[in-house]
Amino acid sequence: MADRTRTRLLNALKRSGPQTAADLGEGLNVTSVAVRQHLDGLLQEKLVAFDDVKGSVGRPKRVWDLTATGHQQFPDNHSNLVLGLLNGLTDLFGADGLEKLISHRETQSRRSYSEALSGASKLSEKVAVLAGLRNLEGYMAEVAEDEDGYLLIENHCSICAAATACKGFCRSELSLFRDVLGADVAVTRTEHQLSGDRRCVYRIEPRV
Repeated sequence: MADRTRTRLLNALKRSGPQTAADLGEGLNVTSVAVRQHLDGLLQEKLVAFDDVKGSVGRPKRVWDLTATGHQQFPDNHSNLVLGLLNGLTDLFGADGLEKLISHRETQSRRSYSEALSGASKLSEKVAVLAGLRNLEGYMAEVAEDEDGYLLIENHCSICAAATACKGFCRSELSLFRDVLGADVAVTRTEHQLSGDRRCVYRIEPRV
């Protein structure tokens, strides 16, 4: 049970970002005392850290978040192997070879995504299917609705190492989303992990 709670805490911080012990306890249906005990253990392992944030009144709130080591607890699809393969590909075939690989990956994804989305008619259904596909690929994706449309939120980048080495992967994924959702839908990336944000967020709305 302790290991399960520990894992749920790490997942909650990864998915929702910085939170107080009380917020974590409420979200996980665990007492604040139990949460603090687990956080103290994670702190010793250097998986989490905290900031005491001052409010307008009362005592500062202790807000917890994952450290870089904490983020590394989530898989990144064998980053060392991926980086080695990308470097080898570039050495053998140059930048053009790498661009062909990215284009090939995009074509394959477009085919499978389009097939999965073919049964969805409403934009809400399409975004839900897309989030499900991204979840299967390890992106910890979720959908939030706002007054203009939807937000596709990816709390984890499962190809972070590859995307860091070659920004073309991020460009390709944005192009992929736009293609499979259709010309009548606007897709804009509003948060980008490789630009320093905690996650990647895409605003998806009907095109006016």
